[in-house]
Amino acid sequence: MTTLLISDPLFLGHAMPAGHPERPDRLRAVEAALADPRFAALRREGAAPGTPELALLVHPEGYVHDLVAAAPETGFAFLDADTSLSPGSLPAALAALGSVRRAVAAVLGGEAANAFVAARPPGHHAERETAMGFCLFNTVAVAARLAREAGARRVAIVDWDVHHGNGTQDIFWSERDVLFISSHEMPLYPGTGAPDERGAHDNIVNVPFRAGDGGAALREAYEAKVFPRLVAHAPDLILISAGFDAHRRDPLANLRFEAADFAWATARLMEIAGRHCGGRIVSLLEGGYDLEGLSTSVAAHVETLMGA
Repeated sequence: MTTLLISDPLFLGHAMPAGHPERPDRLRAVEAALADPRFAALRREGAAPGTPELALLVHPEGYVHDLVAAAPETGFAFLDADTSLSPGSLPAALAALGSVRRAVAAVLGGEAANAFVAARPPGHHAERETAMGFCLFNTVAVAARLAREAGARRVAIVDWDVHHGNGTQDIFWSERDVLFISSHEMPLYPGTGAPDERGAHDNIVNVPFRAGDGGAALREAYEAKVFPRLVAHAPDLILISAGFDAHRRDPLANLRFEAADFAWATARLMEIAGRHCGGRIVSLLEGGYDLEGLSTSVAAHVETLMGA
């Protein structure tokens, strides 16, 4: 088995207003990095079809209906100051849901050792009933629900995007068998993610970093706070909300991580997955807004996944 990569030009169709950081060039930079010969062994697939019914796994019907109805035929429909829809947004967002369904099925079914879904828009800020932070549907939450439906008793989500995964926390606050771990810079958008936000069943773990923290802080915090909770949870699948905006070059935050730090975190998560769930990991692209920092970090992450 090898690593499954799912990406597609369809995800470029999600346009944003001029100057917006969540731009199609992000995905072009990722695809260029993964075109390097050292990624020749990747199993590559295009986007799998998705439907609004997949979004209903984590969002109420009224929310999904209103979002679908808001999709414009031309121009932009603004949901808030940072989050908007273009004519290509809904097809991209639904294809992202279909693609995580395919990735989860491939990994749980033994077709692939692990998977990386390079899709946009991102998803982890989308709460049950609120689109925000560039996010429309909470893709990683849908992946977790799909895994549970497929028989995974316990799922763990590790979110290392520099911004707190408030949407994922909101959706799984009361679900004992879904462990959500978010490491992020504080204070920073969206303002949530304090350590005392622990969920109804102590199933939420928030690990804040301070501006200027780098790889040493990452390693210390993950060894002390993240990995022990993962081991105790003994998940059947680990999902990664893989944002790379904690990279030192990123314009939207102030952490100092390097590509090698993401490779280290990936390798340690793979070790834990190897002991508890047959190595099963599905990783989803979230943020990362400096193209060089994003592309080098994704390359380090995926190259490490390929070592399974």
